[in-house]
Amino acid sequence: MILRRYIARRLVLGWLLALAVLAPVFGVISFIQELERTQLDYDALAVARYSLMTLPQQMLTLAPVIALLGTMAALSGLYRSHELTVMSCAGYPRSQLVEAILRPTILLMLLLWLAMETAVPSLQLAAEEQRHNLRYGNQVKISEGGIWAIDGRRYTRLGRITRGGEPGDIDIFEFDEDGQLLSAVHGRTASVLPKRRWLLHGVREKRLVDGDLVTRRRKEMTVENLWAQDELPTLSLPLETMRLSVLHGYADYLEQSGRPAQRYVSLFWEKLLMPLKVLAMVLLATPLSANSGSGRERSVGVKLGIGALVGILFFLVAQIIHALGQLLGLVPAVTALLPSVLVFICALMLLQRLRW
Repeated sequence: MILRRYIARRLVLGWLLALAVLAPVFGVISFIQELERTQLDYDALAVARYSLMTLPQQMLTLAPVIALLGTMAALSGLYRSHELTVMSCAGYPRSQLVEAILRPTILLMLLLWLAMETAVPSLQLAAEEQRHNLRYGNQVKISEGGIWAIDGRRYTRLGRITRGGEPGDIDIFEFDEDGQLLSAVHGRTASVLPKRRWLLHGVREKRLVDGDLVTRRRKEMTVENLWAQDELPTLSLPLETMRLSVLHGYADYLEQSGRPAQRYVSLFWEKLLMPLKVLAMVLLATPLSANSGSGRERSVGVKLGIGALVGILFFLVAQIIHALGQLLGLVPAVTALLPSVLVFICALMLLQRLRW
C-alpha cells in the first residue's frame, strides 16, 4: 500500500512536470500568434487573458503526450535513484508495479472525461465571447456569411446570435425536386423552443403561388427541426471545443435528418476515446523507462527524447489512420480506437519482455 501511494505520487508529479514544461511553450506560441489579431479594445493584455483561457483546451489535446513524457520522467527518476532496482530485488511483483501505475492513470482518465464535458468547453466559450466583444464591440457572434444547415430540400441560414443567445437574421429556403424555389422565409429574430422548434419573429415570407412569388408578412411563425438551445453557443466555435454531450446530440440529429454527419461523428469518437490513448501511452512508457536491463546506461534526457519521438510518431500514425478511415468509409469508432489498440499491443509486448 505504501509503495503504491509512493509510485502514484511520483507519477502525478511527473505529469505535472510535463504539463509545467509544455504549457508555457504552447501558451507563448498562442500569445504570439494571437497578437496579430489585436483590434480596438482587444489589446496585448486581452490577448494574454485569451491565451490563458484557451490553454486548457490545448493541454487537453496534448494529454496523451503529457502522460507519456510525465510517466517516463517519473519512472526514469525512480530508476536513476535505484528505487526500482530495490523494489525488484525485494520481490515486488511486476504485476503490482503495473497496478500501482494504473490506479492514478484511471483517475486521470476520469478527470479528462469530466474536463471535456464541463470546465474546458466553458472556458473556451467564455474566451471566444470576450475576444469577439473586445474586437468588434457589437452583438454579432457569427462570422460573415452565417452558418448554413441542410434538411432534405430545405436550406437554413443563421446570420447572427446576440450576446444574450438570441438567434437573428434567419433565412429558410425550400426547393422542389427540380431545384425550383418554393418558399423563402426571413425572420428578424427567433425564440428557441423545446424539441428543436423555433418561433420566428418579424417574419417576411415569399411563397410560390401559380408561378409567382407572393410576399406576405407575419408577426410570428413556427419552424421545426432546427438547432437546439445548448448547441447555439458552440456554432461559432471550432468543433474541437464542443462538449461531448452536445457533439453527440448534434451528430445524432444530423444523422436522423439525413444530413452529412461523418465529421461530427468522427470527432465525437476521437474525443470520447482520447483518455484511452492516455492509458495506452502510460503503459507504453512503463517498459521504456523501468527496464532494469540493457537500458542501464541511458540518461533521463535520452529517455525523454525517445518519449518525444514516440509521441510525434503516435500523432502522425493517428492522423494517417484517421485519414484512411474517412477515405475508406470505416466505422468512426473503429478508426478512433485503432491507434490506441496498436499502442496497447506494443506496450503489452514490451511489458512481457521487461526485465524486472
